[in-house]
Formats: sequence, C-alpha cells, structure tokens
Amino acid sequence: MFSYPPVGFHFSVVFQLFPQTPNDFRFQEVSGLDMEMQMETIIEGGQNRFVWELPVRAKYTDLILKRGMFIGSGILMWCKNAFENFVFEPVNIIISLLNEQHIPIQSWYVVNAIPKKWSVSSFNAEQNSIVIESITLSYQYFNIISLDSAISMAGNISASGSIGI
Repeated sequence: MFSYPPVGFHFSVVFQLFPQTPNDFRFQEVSGLDMEMQMETIIEGGQNRFVWELPVRAKYTDLILKRGMFIGSGILMWCKNAFENFVFEPVNIIISLLNEQHIPIQSWYVVNAIPKKWSVSSFNAEQNSIVIESITLSYQYFNIISLDSAISMAGNISASGSIGI
C-alpha cells in the first residue's frame, strides 16, 4: 500500500469560543502555521572560519484565516470586542487536515490566539466576487497532533478511562 501526501483543500477550523454560528467553522484559507528557531550568534576568539549559532527560543508567525464574510458571526463579534472595546479574550483554535472520510489526520492546537488585524476585500462594481474577510491572529504557540499520537492516545483511553486536550 502506498501512502500519498494529503491534500490541502479539506480542513476544518474550530474556535473554542462561544457563541458561534454554523458559518464560524467555514474558512477558505489558513496560513501562518510556521515556527522558526531564533538563534544567538557567538563569536569565538581566535576562530575566524565560522561563528557558533545557539538556539534561543521558538518563534511563531501570525495565523491568517480567510473566508467569505458572514454577518452576525461569533468570531466577528470576538474581533469587534477586541478592537472597539479593547477587551482581548484569548481563545484556543484547532486546525485539522482531514482525509476523505472527514477524519483528522493531523491537527494543530493553537494556544491563546487574539485578533491582531481584520480586513475585508475591496469592493468592485466590475467584478462578480464575494466579499472575503481576513483575520490575522497572534498566538503563543501551537502543538502538532498527528494521527499516530492520536492512535497511541486512544490506546491509553481504554487504560485510563478519559483523555483531555
């Protein structure tokens, strides 16, 4: 049996936020699931051929979510509360890549996301296109949850009785 790379067009985005509408789970695009190790450069005396680079901390880029604009969205109310009232309520987000049976094969658990930017696409009377809203989120970090770890965790469920994220 051959294993093929998964497709990137079948995914889900779930905010751990209440209230939500059914449209709050629909997104067209997710980008920014990047992490990079920041490095500190150390110059060694007497050694001119190279410098040492030592790891300092992981850095995570902003998460950008795009979708057709929905009126009355719980996510939009959350963003509006942050921008207009300066009330920031961090939420966790689960982004899952799904297989053909709609089962997650890998997920990213984004921790303590807050809205950083909200924008809508331009309006143009000469084009027949929907309005796209873009939400940029800042967050602390994310954990990668793969199918392999989920299967091993499922084996532990029978032994312990319950599991939490």
